[in-house]
Amino acid sequence: MKYFLTFTVVMLLAFPAHAAVKGEFVDYRHGDIELRGYLAWDDSVKVRQPGVLVVHDWMGEGPFDQDVCRKLAGLGFVTFAADIYGRDVRPRDRQEAGRQAGIYRSDRPLMRARAALEVLRSHPLVEAERVAAIGYCFGGGVSLELARSGAPLAGVVSFHGNLDTPDPADGKNIKGSVLVLHGADDPSVPPAQVSAFMEDLRTAGIGLQRESRQEVLGEPENFPPGNF
Repeated sequence: MKYFLTFTVVMLLAFPAHAAVKGEFVDYRHGDIELRGYLAWDDSVKVRQPGVLVVHDWMGEGPFDQDVCRKLAGLGFVTFAADIYGRDVRPRDRQEAGRQAGIYRSDRPLMRARAALEVLRSHPLVEAERVAAIGYCFGGGVSLELARSGAPLAGVVSFHGNLDTPDPADGKNIKGSVLVLHGADDPSVPPAQVSAFMEDLRTAGIGLQRESRQEVLGEPENFPPGNF
């Protein structure tokens, strides 16, 4: 049974004391297009480890994604930050970001192909059958679309990601668990899109589990100030 969670809390607190995290840029290609991603791993571990594909937001791959990769590597994963847009294609502002993201949102096969899952799965330190994909905003939508493609993912996590798809029936192709972290008042992903997404998953036979922040953390008066 595959489960869908609408809210929980995920925190990366610290590296294990033994971690010897290394990182490097990786040049690769999709057809004639040159791309540059970022790979991170714990060099003190000499056996294969689970992998995490990290997909950037609409501003393109950058320092934030690289930092996420290093943190996850310190927790025992081999991580790869994919480059969806292409090497040196980095939007300068929201307008350029919207145009770049729109290219892939209007061409889902291209979006799925650029996610470069096989770059991570083929790494000699990666357990190819224990790989997940995560992403924020545009990257969350890419991660969900990759799951809908039937990619061999053990899990997918979307943070504030787009939930819509031109092919709702593709939900039946999802192989692993899906976690969606989404705010009820998110203006980029309105309630109608959330409802349609949940109905798509129900139609695909995927079990749903909904959790609110209050259900996870307790009553509002118990929330630590400034942490949300």
